[in-house]
Amino acid sequence: MTPASAQVTVEQTVDSVGILIGQQAHLRLGVTMPKNARLQWPALKKSQYVVPGVEVVNIADGDTVDAGNEQMKVVREYTITSFDEKLYAIPALPVKVNGKTYKGGTAALKVITVDVDTLHPNQFFPPKDVQNNPFLWSEWSPWFWLSMLVVALALVGFYLIVRLRENKPIITRIRIVKHVPAHQRALNAIDKIKSEHMQASEDQKTYYTQLTDTLRQYIQERFGFNAMEMTSGEIIDRLQSSGDQKMLDELTELFTTADLVKFAKYSTLINENDLNLVNAVNFIDSTKIEGQATEEKIVPQLSENDKRTRQNRITIKGLLWAIGIVVTGMLAYIIYNVYLLMV
Repeated sequence: MTPASAQVTVEQTVDSVGILIGQQAHLRLGVTMPKNARLQWPALKKSQYVVPGVEVVNIADGDTVDAGNEQMKVVREYTITSFDEKLYAIPALPVKVNGKTYKGGTAALKVITVDVDTLHPNQFFPPKDVQNNPFLWSEWSPWFWLSMLVVALALVGFYLIVRLRENKPIITRIRIVKHVPAHQRALNAIDKIKSEHMQASEDQKTYYTQLTDTLRQYIQERFGFNAMEMTSGEIIDRLQSSGDQKMLDELTELFTTADLVKFAKYSTLINENDLNLVNAVNFIDSTKIEGQATEEKIVPQLSENDKRTRQNRITIKGLLWAIGIVVTGMLAYIIYNVYLLMV
């Protein structure tokens, strides 16, 4: 340190006494001066030389601190380097305070080079290329086992899909059943016989079979006994208390004629066939119970087995959704982490 006056001092230092070629050191200038003084630093810029061989790399202003007694200390730092092996003497750099020049002390910088073995040139190797990281099982094993877990979950999902296909869905349909009164169905069937002119057909056996079957079905539904499995005589006996005698006589004649045609190959006249058809209609009209066709909504009832099957399907579908979400998330997580290992 060289005092220049009673109030201004300049301090010049280098933080490294010696550096290798190409390394950097810091030259610091510290000026202590009155607080209101004007300071002018040395006219040094980047890429200039402090002395031949010592180059300025960067210039940065340091902190300004209060030095007491109405004085302050200002610091400027010069980053320097050199590429020549030598001991350099850095002269005191001049600063101006209120137009007057002040200097610090001389600093030294020794630049040394790296020893090179010129006797064994075969030991020099070119720069090595970028090398891949070594394979470490400890880094990859978590993602391998996690992948195995994903495969296991996928197999469980496949098994559940097979089970779902085997358990066919229970489809329940609400049926609307139209209830037509017994007499209306019987009259409709007779109208069909008339429209086909079966009473005039040569196939009298078919005509009487259809006519008596229609009557038997009507009697069974209307009077509540199994007329389809009874003989003609049994039917007439059961109807004795259900109608007048004239009606029963006409019905007896109709059944008798039908039995003769079907079992004894009896041949009837056309007007006889027409009469029996009229007698059948008269019997139905005389014994019918008035009523309109009604509709009934039939909701099927599931058995316990069907209920279990439906619940199993719901459970399997829920498990499939959960497995799908978990597998997708785990796959994304594995792929992302494997990518980080590879880059």
